[in-house]
Amino acid sequence: MQAAVLGGPGQAAVQSIAPPEPGPGQVLVRMEGSGVCASSLPLWEGREWFTYPQPPGAPGHEGWGRVAALGEGVQGLEVGDRIAALSYRAHAEYDVADAGSVVKLPDALADTAVLGEPLGCATNIFQRSEIRAGQTVAIVGIGFLGALLTQLAKHAGARVIALSRRPFSLEFAKQAGADHTILMDDHWKILEKVKALTDGKWCQRVIECTGLQWPLDLAGELTAERGRLVIAGYHQDGLRQVNLQLWNWRGIDVINAHERDPQAYVDGMKRAVQWIGEGRMDPTPLYTHKLPLDRLGEALELTRTRPDGFMKALVTTA
Repeated sequence: MQAAVLGGPGQAAVQSIAPPEPGPGQVLVRMEGSGVCASSLPLWEGREWFTYPQPPGAPGHEGWGRVAALGEGVQGLEVGDRIAALSYRAHAEYDVADAGSVVKLPDALADTAVLGEPLGCATNIFQRSEIRAGQTVAIVGIGFLGALLTQLAKHAGARVIALSRRPFSLEFAKQAGADHTILMDDHWKILEKVKALTDGKWCQRVIECTGLQWPLDLAGELTAERGRLVIAGYHQDGLRQVNLQLWNWRGIDVINAHERDPQAYVDGMKRAVQWIGEGRMDPTPLYTHKLPLDRLGEALELTRTRPDGFMKALVTTA
């Protein structure tokens, strides 16, 4: 089979290797493709604690495809079933996954790329946010995740204020149903705009999706008294400082929406498949760049530089 290998920082190539074999309780998946996650960027850019070359297919974890073989003891799945899989070497033509970490896809999604892990993250974050009809919700950062959360918040009946540093991504937010869009260019102007939109009451729910210090500061200031600040951004580049005096004074709830229980990921994936089928969210318009497996390096660079028009990159094996 063909598998992408990260040989070093900024180095990706395709190699021919033997396909893996499923062990007991596992399935072999013939991958149709996999999403490229921003959490892979430290590995792509290089950090002193990483070793290279990485295992073939790593760090792909947003794959979908069809069951190619069943390991001993697997029940409830058949060869040929189309699935979303939570596996970890999905930038390849084949990968293995635990049978309990795959979600069977309905016929209605037969032609749809279903990136189980990030879609499951979106539904888990939405659940943790406890968004209700009539609330004002600020989404700070409109990328793939922020756009999905905008869709879900609107479906729940909330008024959504979308904020982004990229003007074109605010167009995606409008398409997702945002009631108001604000360019993140000046801290105090943003506060004045949101204050005016909320009659000085701020937002009952604020979801920070960027993983950066300034948007986290801004998100805290946008949160209403007894509101809920949800940290969905991946803060992976060092320590953060927060205005705890403000957080205390307003009595806000602060939620770290990142899950670490594998079952929580799978539950989120199942929920995502259901909600896509019900029309609560539609990720397809957000898959803006599709590249073949041998261009994984280009897909990672797009994810790093985020040029105009970019929301999410997929690498495909077909």
